Amino acid sequence: MLGLATVAKKVFGTANDRRVKSVRSLVEKINAHEPAMQALDDAALKAKTQEFAERYKGGENLDAMLPEAFAAMREGSVRALGMRPFDVQLVGGIFLHQGNISEMKTGEGKTLMATLPVYLNAITHRGVHVVTVNDYLARRDAEWMAKLYNWMGLTVGIVVPGMDEPAKQKAYACDVVYATNNELGFDYLRDNMKTSVDQMVQREHYFAIVDEVDSILIDEARTPLIISGPTEDRSELYVTLDKFIPEVAEEHYELDEKARTAVLTEEGNEFLEEKLKEAELIGADSSLYDPESTSVVHHVTQALRAHKLFARDKDYIVKNDEVVLIDEFTGRMMTGRRMSEGLHQAIEAKEGVKIQPENVTLASVTFQNYFRLYEKLGGMTGTAMTEADEFAEIYGLGVVAIPTNRPVARKDFDDQVYRTGREKYEAITKTIKEAHAKGQPTLVGTTSIEKSELLAKLLTDAGVPHNVLNARFHEQEAAIIAQAGRFGAVTIATNMAGRGTDIKLGGNAEMMAEVEAAEQGITDPEAIAALEAKHALTVEAEKQKVLEAGGLFVLATERHESRRIDNQLRGRSGRQGDPGRTNFYLSLEDDLMRIFGSDRLDSMLSKLGMGEGEAIIHPWVNKALERAQGKVEGRNFDIRKNLLKYDDVMNDQRKSIFSQRREIMEASDLSETITDMRHEVVDNLVTEFVPPRAYADQWDTEGLTAQVKETFAMDLPIVEWAAEEGVDDDTLRERITAEVDKAAATKVAKHGPETMRSVEKQILLQTIDKEWRDHLLTLDHLRSVVGFRGYAQRDPLNEFKTEAFELFRNLLEGLRSQVTRQLFNVQILTEQERAEIIAKMQALAMEQQNQGRAAADAAQPNPAPNPAPNPGGVRISQRDPQDPTTWGTVSRNELCPCGSGEKYKHCHGKL
Repeated sequence: MLGLATVAKKVFGTANDRRVKSVRSLVEKINAHEPAMQALDDAALKAKTQEFAERYKGGENLDAMLPEAFAAMREGSVRALGMRPFDVQLVGGIFLHQGNISEMKTGEGKTLMATLPVYLNAITHRGVHVVTVNDYLARRDAEWMAKLYNWMGLTVGIVVPGMDEPAKQKAYACDVVYATNNELGFDYLRDNMKTSVDQMVQREHYFAIVDEVDSILIDEARTPLIISGPTEDRSELYVTLDKFIPEVAEEHYELDEKARTAVLTEEGNEFLEEKLKEAELIGADSSLYDPESTSVVHHVTQALRAHKLFARDKDYIVKNDEVVLIDEFTGRMMTGRRMSEGLHQAIEAKEGVKIQPENVTLASVTFQNYFRLYEKLGGMTGTAMTEADEFAEIYGLGVVAIPTNRPVARKDFDDQVYRTGREKYEAITKTIKEAHAKGQPTLVGTTSIEKSELLAKLLTDAGVPHNVLNARFHEQEAAIIAQAGRFGAVTIATNMAGRGTDIKLGGNAEMMAEVEAAEQGITDPEAIAALEAKHALTVEAEKQKVLEAGGLFVLATERHESRRIDNQLRGRSGRQGDPGRTNFYLSLEDDLMRIFGSDRLDSMLSKLGMGEGEAIIHPWVNKALERAQGKVEGRNFDIRKNLLKYDDVMNDQRKSIFSQRREIMEASDLSETITDMRHEVVDNLVTEFVPPRAYADQWDTEGLTAQVKETFAMDLPIVEWAAEEGVDDDTLRERITAEVDKAAATKVAKHGPETMRSVEKQILLQTIDKEWRDHLLTLDHLRSVVGFRGYAQRDPLNEFKTEAFELFRNLLEGLRSQVTRQLFNVQILTEQERAEIIAKMQALAMEQQNQGRAAADAAQPNPAPNPAPNPGGVRISQRDPQDPTTWGTVSRNELCPCGSGEKYKHCHGKL
């Protein structure tokens, strides 16, 4: 008997069905405009963009213009690209414009769909950002869609790493900007470290559409973006500690693979204490429990984690003498990304590569808080429904599943669970061999490089030709994946998130033509088009054979801890109504099964008497696994939510500091702010040393005199003033204020208002940056220890909020004092004074050079009658400091002949 919920769904449809239905009327309006748009000539259609921009300036809102603008863009797409967006793409575009996530199956045309809301919002000329997961996709999508945007009269920019500042400014000034999430975040941080508004590259944060939104806003949300600077080099410590770890026995530590933590046991502490004393890393009378040992214990724990929890070719690879991390969700190399708190250095020591120094945080932001800066946010992916609660709670984004253009014809089979990994891989090899024999293209998903290479070896032994795609072959990624749908192709790939390249049955003619053109050195567009036409015939013939063989077969060798990644892999098969099949092969030795409770299942299978090579296949097993994955996803959500709660405290402070920096950079005259700061510093000093309503004998006028001298570089007769009849704290305050104001005015008169305004701005910005850096470090330390307050029945988050607020208040007070002190102590040189100092330094350097030469000559046993020539044949005495042609060849480490006192390589010999 059907339940009430099931009956209701059948009658009224799901909540998602009702949302999709609600925009059908808008789609009908767009379609009604189509004949009128088709009737326009090219010039009239292009003129529509300017017309929409004028209407927007005139006060018409974007929602009112949507049907007409979408219809214009659809017709533009037909003329510029030869592609007409389907009605379901219009539906997806409408939800993106409204600030939702459009979940569309792979191959349904997300890239083209995004052009519709991008166009509508770009007519405001406020800049629309299209965010991708890697540089390849940013370039590919921008170059592909620029044909359409440019045809419609919009400008397109691309932002990728390695661009110079002017190029970035030009790109961000465009109507449509394609960029990677990392580069957008880092540019935001870099902009807030600049000293002039003219140097900043980003404009306002108006509207962003995030491609592979689950990968960027969920998977990468746990890792903050950090701009850091180097600290002291401690390579020796990491190398020394690394040597101890192989001697550590199993009883010396406890591992928690779920939380990725390692903790020393009591025996472990005793064992390592002896080792550390032998290495003289802690004192002979010291203990690991002493406060002074905290740092060493921390690094021992990191070395232990590096050895026991992080595996080469799974979590990272070693490339060009560097440890490069691998994204657990996408299988991509994360070049330039490093783990913090000494963990990366511990892995480098373990692998015997060059150890890079630890860094100190200069600026940081999480993706969660960066993307919440945007006025409006939209996203698109093939898999977001499983994380709908997180998108709604953290970002305020709804998730809408967009119907497919054609019904899905793919068959998803139940998981096959084997007892051991060996049995599983034997079954996988046999299945792939059978599929290959009948010509069915097979895409095999693995969770690590190590496992993809193991499977590749098994297939080689079985005589099955195949391609391997993992982080090692990152560069050929698009070319390999594009041909995974060819007849008889076998492709082994690590996780498929964000690959961004369609697998077309029969192959990809465009990619084949590109590869052949590159091999033969063909650059002529017409010749490339001819190659593409030739390959298109081959592809069409192959497609028929592949369809007869059953379409693309996706075989997964493991379940990921996130259902989205599994669904993403499944979604590679059955695009645009194509046939296909998917199957997951699992074993009780897989990470997910092992970590999340396979013991009971193992004993149950033993009792059932499962034989060698037999698999259990049942829908209940699938449901049990999905429940386990749901628990892991929930735990990961809690981790991200907790991270965000702490980062929100910092985010309010970050926004406050960044907005103040911006106001300072935009201001032409800060004299009023500087004066207020100066007066507040005087107020605070007088209140500290001469408390209100205190008796005169309780005043510390000598302390006040010393503090005023240190802060304002002025020796004022405060003790004498205080001895006068009728003088109170207000009188002292007024007199000190008058004197420091007079000194400030003298400085302005001496150097000129323009010079002083510039100096004030630079000192203010530099001081804010230094104080903010120190504040970030303090907050990092506070956060690492505040968790222990829970043992005292106090809420760590509330404790963090309270102390962070107090620290921020201290930062602002310290800022006033620091800026005032620096302004009164700074020595500003006139041009004449600067020239005199340079001349003195040059004369001194020449004198030292001549003395050094004379001493060297005197040390010679048989001095030559004339000064020795330098390697270039010119005598030192014959060189004219003003004429480089008289210098001959100068050694790179010799003092520069110009007399600057610098070595030649740092002066005139600078490369």
